[in-house]
Amino acid sequence: MNNYEDIISRVYKKSKKYPYMSNNDRAAQFAPFQALSGYAEVVKEIARVTDEKIILDENKKEIINRKLLEVDSNIEKNIKVTIVFYEKDKLKKGGEYKTVSEIVKRIDKINKKIILINNEEIDIDNIIDIKI
Repeated sequence: MNNYEDIISRVYKKSKKYPYMSNNDRAAQFAPFQALSGYAEVVKEIARVTDEKIILDENKKEIINRKLLEVDSNIEKNIKVTIVFYEKDKLKKGGEYKTVSEIVKRIDKINKKIILINNEEIDIDNIIDIKI
């Protein structure tokens, strides 16, 4: 006997005890399950690419310092600046470059940070470009 010839012609008996299950519900029983919870997130995190920090030459550092002095001397004018900076990754080696355009609230020279009007803080040493 091949191809279920012994049962293929039998009449299907519907259960009196259980209601008919739709095809979608029936298929859901056989859907794959996630045996390792969190595995997809770990794979995604490992695949995420980070950048290395660019080391600026003295000339570029001087240009940034002059722009920061200009911003600081005109802080009461609510100057909006665009800053490109490096942010170290909290989980992996490396980080990413971000760009933010915002009004500078103040420059903290002691802690070497720029504080923006939205209270975001940027380390001055991580700035690679600033546009006024």
